[in-house]
Amino acid sequence: MANIKSAIKRIKKNEARRLRNKAMKSTMRTAVKKVEVAVTNNNSAEAKEALVAAVRKIDKAASKGVIHKNAANRYKSRLYKKVNSLNA
Repeated sequence: MANIKSAIKRIKKNEARRLRNKAMKSTMRTAVKKVEVAVTNNNSAEAKEALVAAVRKIDKAASKGVIHKNAANRYKSRLYKKVNSLNA
């Protein structure tokens, strides 16, 4: 453990940020899984609702820097493809 005040504070802040990022990433992944489950069940209405929620979570994570913006776009693109395949 560090014995310099600023280093101790930095460690505490980093841990708080890590937990916040972990929680945000977890909720994002859960939202993505809900869309994928709805798609596998061929439930178009539920998939569309879950997609809206998932896109919000993905965008929020990207804006906070939890995931890269290109990764966010990739997630969204794949989800939209899956949901649109139900309608085709």
